[in-house]
Amino acid sequence: MGLETFAQQKLTLPDNSNYIINDSVMIKTKYGITLSAVVVRKKGMPQKLPAALFYFIYSNTNRSLMEAKYAADHGYVGIVADARGKRLSPDAPGPYEHETKDVNAVIDWIIEQSWSDGRVGMYGGSYSGFAQWAAAKYLHPALKTIVPYVAAIPGLGLPMENNVFLTANYQWAFYITNNKYTDDAINNDNARWRNMRFNWWKSGAAYNKIDSIDGTPNPWLQKWLSHPDYDAYWQSMVPYGSDFKHINIPVLSITGYYDDGQVSALEYLREHYKYNPSAEHYLIIGPYDHFGSQIGGVAKLRSYEVDSIALINTREITFEWFDYIFKGGKKPGLLKDRINFEVMGANNWKHAPSLAKMEDYRIRFYLDSTANGTMLSEQKPAKEVFMNQQVDLADRIKFYNDYYPDPIIKKEIERSNGLFFITKPFDKAVSVSGALEGQLKAIINKKDMDIGLVLYEVTPSGEYFQLSYYLGRASYAYDMSRRSLLKPGKLETIPFYRSRVFSKQLQKGSRLLLVLNIDKNPFAQINYGTGKDVSKETIKDAGVPLKIKWSTQSFIELGFSVDVKDLF
Repeated sequence: MGLETFAQQKLTLPDNSNYIINDSVMIKTKYGITLSAVVVRKKGMPQKLPAALFYFIYSNTNRSLMEAKYAADHGYVGIVADARGKRLSPDAPGPYEHETKDVNAVIDWIIEQSWSDGRVGMYGGSYSGFAQWAAAKYLHPALKTIVPYVAAIPGLGLPMENNVFLTANYQWAFYITNNKYTDDAINNDNARWRNMRFNWWKSGAAYNKIDSIDGTPNPWLQKWLSHPDYDAYWQSMVPYGSDFKHINIPVLSITGYYDDGQVSALEYLREHYKYNPSAEHYLIIGPYDHFGSQIGGVAKLRSYEVDSIALINTREITFEWFDYIFKGGKKPGLLKDRINFEVMGANNWKHAPSLAKMEDYRIRFYLDSTANGTMLSEQKPAKEVFMNQQVDLADRIKFYNDYYPDPIIKKEIERSNGLFFITKPFDKAVSVSGALEGQLKAIINKKDMDIGLVLYEVTPSGEYFQLSYYLGRASYAYDMSRRSLLKPGKLETIPFYRSRVFSKQLQKGSRLLLVLNIDKNPFAQINYGTGKDVSKETIKDAGVPLKIKWSTQSFIELGFSVDVKDLF
């Protein structure tokens, strides 16, 4: 996140007359590495205070000072620690791999200081959100709460989503490891990365050769590509499985409907509830993207005029939460239940005890084929019918699966490929909320495929308002840690749920449109379906076209504010 987003919250540098500033703190760990940090305290405060810790990899001394001052102004010792190998740290950077140890080493150091009252709270977004969860894997007794915004999970959000490696953010490893700060020039060289993606796409080369096409080796990418399963390498970086059972501190998570990393942020929340049902874990979610979630939204997001009530101040809420945890203050007013979400188009916040209960009714729609075309039908088809799709994986003319929500509201959508399923018009305004989830049933002639689903509201005026999308590899549908290939010619069931959660008030006369497709474009690996490591497959593995028979027993489920009998 750049400094310009902080300017919106009027963060300013501290002055020496009112603050005690240490901008070159060196934290030597017991295991031989050294981290750097900025510490800001406000003069005239009590001798011992809780610490507000922000841990990040995007080192920038001015930003660290502004962040620490904000915490000091709110009655805490403000600490911004740099990840290993960043800013003043003499060690080599190692993104993701050391935070479970390094963040807790910083907490060890904090509680030994004369100004510490022995309590630490953490907050921050994206990588900083990940770092909080990494620390919580081996929960430090001094860590009393975390407030992760848009928290990343290495291996689930990026560099791959649902086991599909993405070309988005390809340059990130260079951006954060090329020097002690950030390599902004390489990160912002959009022409280079666009050319790389399209040159790779046209070449038909294996995905693991994409750095050769760029011309600069990318050792971090190659390391990540050697772990296509969500295996022990990824699992070691954050809480996994029963690790969540022991995370008994209060948590406030914040993310957005259009946050690219939302699947990661919500995976933490789902798993925390699963293994610790009594967890005090709250969620705030609204019409924000990855950067907007970290400040509380923007008035216009990718052509969508955001409801005024949706705009919040993420940092103010964070420090209200800290005051609630550390000082006996009031809980932030927005937190009326575990799940707190803004209903787009209704200009209204709603509150629910779980993601599954964001609406009162769960409605199943089948992907039906009728004489009138393909429909989303609330009635289960009396007879199973198969709908055919054929994809030439060697073709380099057409892109398949145009899923990215930019703009959010489109005048028209790509119609040259994919299958399109639409509901009847709703006879009243109705809210729909939650994840796009369900199961697909299909017979294919290969051993695997990458699937894309996109959900739209089609308004009475004919515009397409994008609500959610799902991208995932069929062979990992049951277990992202272990690949299970499909059997050609056999009817397979493919469940899905790690999609984008959303909430929207649909207009009277609107319809829902689901687009079902195969993912084939320059923005991710191409799964040729041989069953080999997808990163090693080339266009020579394309063979005969992928032939899919989609069953009308396939369905999606969505949460609605009214019963199905009242919808149409």
